[in-house]
Amino acid sequence: MALDLKRTLVSVVRRQLARVALKQPAPPPGRRMHAMTQGTRADWAGIRRGDAAFARDFADRLLGQLRLLRDVRHGFAVDRLEHCLQTASRAHRAGNDEEYVVCALFHDVGASLAPADHATFAALALKPYVSERNLWLLQQHDIFQGYYYLHFLGHDRHARDRFRGHPAFEYTAEFCEKFDQAAFDPTYESMPLEAFVPMVRRVINPGRRSGRK
Repeated sequence: MALDLKRTLVSVVRRQLARVALKQPAPPPGRRMHAMTQGTRADWAGIRRGDAAFARDFADRLLGQLRLLRDVRHGFAVDRLEHCLQTASRAHRAGNDEEYVVCALFHDVGASLAPADHATFAALALKPYVSERNLWLLQQHDIFQGYYYLHFLGHDRHARDRFRGHPAFEYTAEFCEKFDQAAFDPTYESMPLEAFVPMVRRVINPGRRSGRK
């Protein structure tokens, strides 16, 4: 019985200590919280404003990531930045809308930070701003692009066929055929990155959220 009482007391003490640990003292007035348990309504209102201001600069940060692809060739005739510019230039000159062109521009933006799955990186980055069809294109373009080279590496070039019947299958196949796989030509005159910046800022705009169509 004494042992049971001891266990009960230990359990009670542990629960009390846990409660005390959660009740950390609030920071003095004018100081930011040091733990979320200290947060106030005013703290979170300020954080929300900071997040909104940070989001307004997202387009410029993404453009910065794109610039990091300069001189990254991996054996191709052009670097990854030129490939992205060329893909977007071809898409633009073919008469596609700005959202499509911006997707073309950023389709490989994840090559530096997510080389194992750059397509998912691009899709996550642009998800709030693009349609479901363009989002799917970004997410799957890598496996569709594989149609043009996987067989040389001992893999199945028809791996994309598992998606056959998807509403965006032909849409994505066309993107790869007309724009992505063709955009490694060092003689092609791509539009400069600056020409795309206004489009990027119109599409990647916190005030313009996708209607997901």
